[in-house]
Amino acid sequence: MADPDRATEAFLAHRNLLFTVAYEMLGSAADAEDVLQETWLRWAGVDLAEVRDQRAYLVRITTRQALTRLRTLGRRRESYVGPWLPAPLLTAPDVADDVELADSVSMAMLLVLETLAPTERAVFVLREVFDFGYDEIAAAVDKNRATVRQIAHRARAHVAARRPHGAASPTDAKAALDAFHRAADTGDLQGLLDILAPDVVFLGDGGGRKQAVLKPVVGADKVARLLSAGLGRIAELGTLQPAHVNGYPALVLALDGEVDTVIAVRIDNGLITGLYAVRNPEKLSHMSHETALRR
Repeated sequence: MADPDRATEAFLAHRNLLFTVAYEMLGSAADAEDVLQETWLRWAGVDLAEVRDQRAYLVRITTRQALTRLRTLGRRRESYVGPWLPAPLLTAPDVADDVELADSVSMAMLLVLETLAPTERAVFVLREVFDFGYDEIAAAVDKNRATVRQIAHRARAHVAARRPHGAASPTDAKAALDAFHRAADTGDLQGLLDILAPDVVFLGDGGGRKQAVLKPVVGADKVARLLSAGLGRIAELGTLQPAHVNGYPALVLALDGEVDTVIAVRIDNGLITGLYAVRNPEKLSHMSHETALRR
C-alpha cells in the first residue's frame, strides 16, 4: 500500500524538478501545474516499496502526463489568435547561475522546442537538459533504447540548426534591453536600431485578450516603426522595469501596478534577432512571484 507521508515527502522533494520538466515540455506554467496535480494523484497510489529510484519514477509519470497534454495543446494552438509565445516565469537570480538551465528555459529556446514533435521534445529535454540515461528516457516515453537514441540524435540536430548562434550571456541580454529601455525613456530609437539585426522578428502574444500584432513583424525598419509608435505610449501610461524572466534579463511593463507586458529578446552574435512581447493575461500569472526551477 502507498505510504501517504513518504509519498508526500518524496513528491515535495522533487517538485521543482518536476515543474521544470513539465514547463520545458509545455511552455505553459498553468499546464505544468496541472501536470503536477495529475502526477501527484498517480504517485499517491504507488507502492513505494516497489520503486527503486523515486526521482526517475516521478519524472516518468510527469513526462507521460506532459506528453498527453502536449498533444492536446498542439491542436488548441492551431486556432490560437495571433502568434503563440511561452508563458513567462519570474525566476530567481540563481537560475542564471546555471547556464545550461537558463538557456533551456529561455524564451528563445522554448520557441525552438516548439518546432519539435512531442516525443522528440520529451527526449531532448530529458537527455540534454536533465541528463537522464537512455533506459530511463525509454521507460518515460514508452520506446525502446535504440529508438530513443535515434530520436535524441534527430532532435539534437534539429535544435542545433535553430537555436541562437553565438552564445548570448545575460550581460548581452541586459545591454540589449537597456538600449530598448533608453529608447522608451528618451525616444532615441537609433540606439535600438544599432542592436537590431536586419532580419529581426517581433512577436506579440495577446491571445485575443489584449491588443497585439497578429502576425510576425520582420525587418529592422518595420520593427523600429512599430516600436516608435508604442514606446511613447508606454512612457505615458506605465513603467518599464528590469526583471529576471526565464533565467535572462527582461523588461516588464506595469500599468496601474499590474503586469501588462513582458518583453524578452533573442540575441545572435550580439544583435537582437527576436523580440517577444507577452500580453495575454492568462500567461502572466507566474509574474507575481519567483518560480524555483531545478535540474
